[in-house]
Parts: sequence; C-alpha cells; structure tokens
Amino acid sequence: MSLSNLLAQLILPLNLGIFLVIIGSLFFILRRRKTAILLVFLAIFWVVIWSMPITSLHFGGRLEQRYPYLQAQQVPAAQAIIVLGGHTAENRHNWFEPFDPRHSMSRVERAAELYQAGRAPLIIVSGAAYDGGTSEAQGMARRLQQLGVPDKAIYLEESSHTTRENAVYSSQFLHQLGIENGLLVTSALHMPRSMATFMRLGHHITAAPVQPQIVVPPNKAFSRWWPNWRTLHASRSIIKEYLGLFVYWLRGWA
Repeated sequence: MSLSNLLAQLILPLNLGIFLVIIGSLFFILRRRKTAILLVFLAIFWVVIWSMPITSLHFGGRLEQRYPYLQAQQVPAAQAIIVLGGHTAENRHNWFEPFDPRHSMSRVERAAELYQAGRAPLIIVSGAAYDGGTSEAQGMARRLQQLGVPDKAIYLEESSHTTRENAVYSSQFLHQLGIENGLLVTSALHMPRSMATFMRLGHHITAAPVQPQIVVPPNKAFSRWWPNWRTLHASRSIIKEYLGLFVYWLRGWA
C-alpha cells in the first residue's frame, strides 16, 4: 500500500477515531491523562462532525458545484466521451437516502445519455481490473451496449488504476484517434480532481458530470445537524477527494 493510500485510510473518520482512542488509551496507561482525554475528545469530535449532514453539504457541495450539471442536450458537442471507472456513494441519487435503483444514475448511464443525445460519436471507457478478472472498462462497455450504444463506438482503456492513470492512458487514445476535444464523465464530487488532471496534460476537455448527490433530500424529516451512519460512511469519499487534490497538486499532477 502506498503512503497516500495509507494516509487516505487513516484519515477516514471511523479509522482515525479508533486510532486516536487507541493512542489515548496508551497515554492513559502512561498516566498522561490530560493528553489521553484530549485524544479521545478529538476522536469523538472527528467521527461526530462527519456524521452530520451539514458537514458533507458544505465540504462535498463545494466540490460538486465546481462544474454544474447540465441536461444532455445542453452539453456542448465534442469528438469523444471519456468515462472514468468507479462510483461514488453506490451511485445513489441522494447521498443521504437509501439506495434506490429506480432513481440511481451511474457514470455509464450518463455517458449513454450523452451519446444518444448526439453529443459525441464515440465513448472511451477507462478502468483496469483490480482483482485480475474483468476490467472496469469491459464492464462499462457491456453496460453501454445494453443501453443501446453500438460496439464500434466504444473504445476500452484497461490499464489505469488511478485518476492520474485514467488521464495518462486515455490521452493516448485521444492522440491516436486525432481527438482534440472531449467530454469527461465522472461523479460531480470526483470531477474537480479529474478535470485538473486532464487539463494538466493539455487536453481541451469539457466536464459532463453525473447529477450531484450531496443535496438536501425532499424528506421533511431530514435534519442537517442530526448525525447518522449513512452520512458517516459516505463522507469518506469527500475526505479522499480533498486528500487526492492535495496530493495531486503536491506532485504536479493537477
């Protein structure tokens, strides 16, 4: 596991909370009780604050709003659609509600929607196989075909494991096919880092994100301030994006 991945796992609310409690317990055993209490307090604070919807709405919403969602017909035409592998919050329509397949929208479905609207004549799907089996690109290609996209319009990039590699390997297709501009499809939360990475490589790319997920649901009983497990679990995606943006900036990738 790389240092960045290790840091990403450590900073996740529940993981960091458990880590701080363990360290606090050690300080308590060493009779450093004030330090132990402070660490336990920080652990509780970090977990509780990320369990509250208001935190996700503020920090996640800032990322999602960087590139506004447009209806397919409003998206500018381009030469290709580039779809990045992965999903955010299980493709739920709303971050704070249970998964409902009737209202979900995946990156692949967004790409098919753009293709059917005549926004670009071909689609590049990007993603390797993490377990040595079927690659994400292959899975997305099959789904695109089910959604009515012809096989001849689909190109597979199956070598990338990260957003940086998505951009690097997809750019090889863009150059080979003589494509000068494209539409980038990923989740609204992931879009700022993805756009920064592609633009760093000198591509003329237009963001075409999936609909934002971190929005206030219509449920009148919803509270921005009341902690809940679903918000805590999903918040890891926000934290990873901010950490990813920092690491990519530090390494000159974005």
